[in-house]
Amino acid sequence: MQFSGFGWMGKRLVIALLLGVTLLLNGCQGLLKSQATPVSQLVFVSPSDPATFNAPMNSSAFSVFGFINEGLVTQNGITAELEPALAKSWEMSEDNLEIVFTLREGLRWSDGEPLTADDVVFSYNSIYLNEKIPTGIRDILRVGDGYPSVSKIDDLHVQFTVPQPFAPFLRYAGGISILPKHALEKSVNTTDDKGNLKFLSKWNTNTDPRKVVGAGPYRMVSYIPSQRVIFERNPYYWREDEQGNPQPYIKRIILQIIESDEAQSIAFRSGQLDSLDVTPEAFRLLKREEDRGNYTIYNGGPSLGSRFLGFNLSQAKNAEGEPFVDPIKSRWFNTLEFRQAVAYAVNRERMKNNIYRGLGVIQDSPFNVSSPYYLSPEEGLKTYRYDPEKAKALLQEAGFQYNEEDQLLDGEGNPVEFTLLVKSEEKTRVDAAVQIQSDLRAIGMEANLQVLNFNTVIKKLRQRSWEAYVGGFGGGGVEPHSSFNIWYSGGSLHQFNQGPRSGEPPIQGWEVSDWEKEIDRLFQAGAQELDEERRKEIYGEFQQIVAEQVPFLYLVNALALEAVRDRIDNLKFTALGGAFWNLHELEVEAE
Repeated sequence: MQFSGFGWMGKRLVIALLLGVTLLLNGCQGLLKSQATPVSQLVFVSPSDPATFNAPMNSSAFSVFGFINEGLVTQNGITAELEPALAKSWEMSEDNLEIVFTLREGLRWSDGEPLTADDVVFSYNSIYLNEKIPTGIRDILRVGDGYPSVSKIDDLHVQFTVPQPFAPFLRYAGGISILPKHALEKSVNTTDDKGNLKFLSKWNTNTDPRKVVGAGPYRMVSYIPSQRVIFERNPYYWREDEQGNPQPYIKRIILQIIESDEAQSIAFRSGQLDSLDVTPEAFRLLKREEDRGNYTIYNGGPSLGSRFLGFNLSQAKNAEGEPFVDPIKSRWFNTLEFRQAVAYAVNRERMKNNIYRGLGVIQDSPFNVSSPYYLSPEEGLKTYRYDPEKAKALLQEAGFQYNEEDQLLDGEGNPVEFTLLVKSEEKTRVDAAVQIQSDLRAIGMEANLQVLNFNTVIKKLRQRSWEAYVGGFGGGGVEPHSSFNIWYSGGSLHQFNQGPRSGEPPIQGWEVSDWEKEIDRLFQAGAQELDEERRKEIYGEFQQIVAEQVPFLYLVNALALEAVRDRIDNLKFTALGGAFWNLHELEVEAE
């Protein structure tokens, strides 16, 4: 479970490094298994360290929160239906404007303190809806021009009210992690010497993991940066089976930090990991060893996430009046014909066949093909199939020109050259960036690759100090509004034209285009519309705008391939939930 040409001497060096990783893992596993009492455990892998232990402040796809946190409701990994979690039941009013949740009796936090309605009200009113806390969760809770109100009825009952109908109301009101008032209230009400809430730096990765409090199935025991996070079963977790046995059954989770795909594959093949997201380049080898390695590779179809090429469309300036993007390049990026030309110039069919080994599908829409809201090309979605001549024609129509060396120049004679940012840990993404560089060179553009580790990439995105980016987002599930913080012009993940954020120095001259404003309107309309057919129409219009404006050129959806050890019982793999959506029910023998 993962939380997306050089010579002979270089190859020898890589092999040596990978062998070193394997030996290190063998040593770690030996240490972990040498305990006097055997314990049931699973070993997972992440390509990156967690960025924070503070869930509302997290902006990384790789985190610990799926293990340590819990919401009022949870999603069934087979049906996508909502099921009780911290709340044992809920009741929706006839006008769909009010939900009353009934909490389970006797709930406790991972430190043993009682969990009550006060924690739920605190989580929403003091953190998620607090304007001083720059969390992306606040974006998705927006209802028109307002937000839900949350109030306590008594210790076991909480009332959520919205000012107007909100289609994802139940999923959002229930599915967001509840946070401990007793552990966080002081940090929300006090500031540091710079006037910032202490909550903003609370529970960073320098915090003792044992002091991080949650309501999830596990709690953290230790964290060694660049090596691993260890979790133990939360003794106060609410779940138990029909016989009254505590769940989850598996007592320990180890999350190994292994950056490269190749090193992860070696660790899995040597038996050090219990699951692995299978990359296209590793598929044949892993498939060939499936029986001997006692694992099964599951195929969930096209992954719910996305990979894309995007340009920084921001025309804003920082607090010192310096533009985030070179004004010359900004003019290129903000020219529609430029973005469309790039879309025609990238050979995504070749990318699918060569880089993804045919184990994927070309992506044309922000929505996955399995989404009920997906608008297909057959239904009229605009697409960009490889056509470099059309790309050149579009550029020339927009005032660009070619010199005698077929180098592309803008109308003022500036050569078209920019930096293409990509994270280093995912080989297919780096390979895609290399191909994009080659494809764009064929139409006269020069894209200089900047390959950096994931956390550095995230920092540059947040600082707006980038030009072009080969990026990705995780799957948003079945609710289209879950991507609101990406598409809303003021959203925390609106990377291609990032607006002002709470707690940062002011920016100047931020402009929102008319098509961005129209997307804002459509998302608000879609959230307020309760008729499913009309919602499909609204989100169809949204997909058409994205296809026309190309803020992101979507690339290839890899198949969601996951290799899982056969020793794990009660596995119920699905495309929606993956292999571990029912982690509390899984069983393995103690080691």
